[in-house]
Amino acid sequence: MHILQPKHVKLNEKEVDDLLIGLNISKSQLPKILSSDVALPEGCEIGDVIQIERKIDSELNVYYRVVV
Repeated sequence: MHILQPKHVKLNEKEVDDLLIGLNISKSQLPKILSSDVALPEGCEIGDVIQIERKIDSELNVYYRVVV
């Protein structure tokens, strides 16, 4: 991982369920990220949900993507 690359974390099933219930959406409604993306952590498979943490100034922004 490069120092300028935002942190990518694979979520477990409980975290995914809590996220989807909290946002009131289905997994198919999440934005997509390709399985060939070099930023993905090792062991990611199609259907996994990734949390991306991007720090801008002192604010932490969190994004979610589903691997396709």
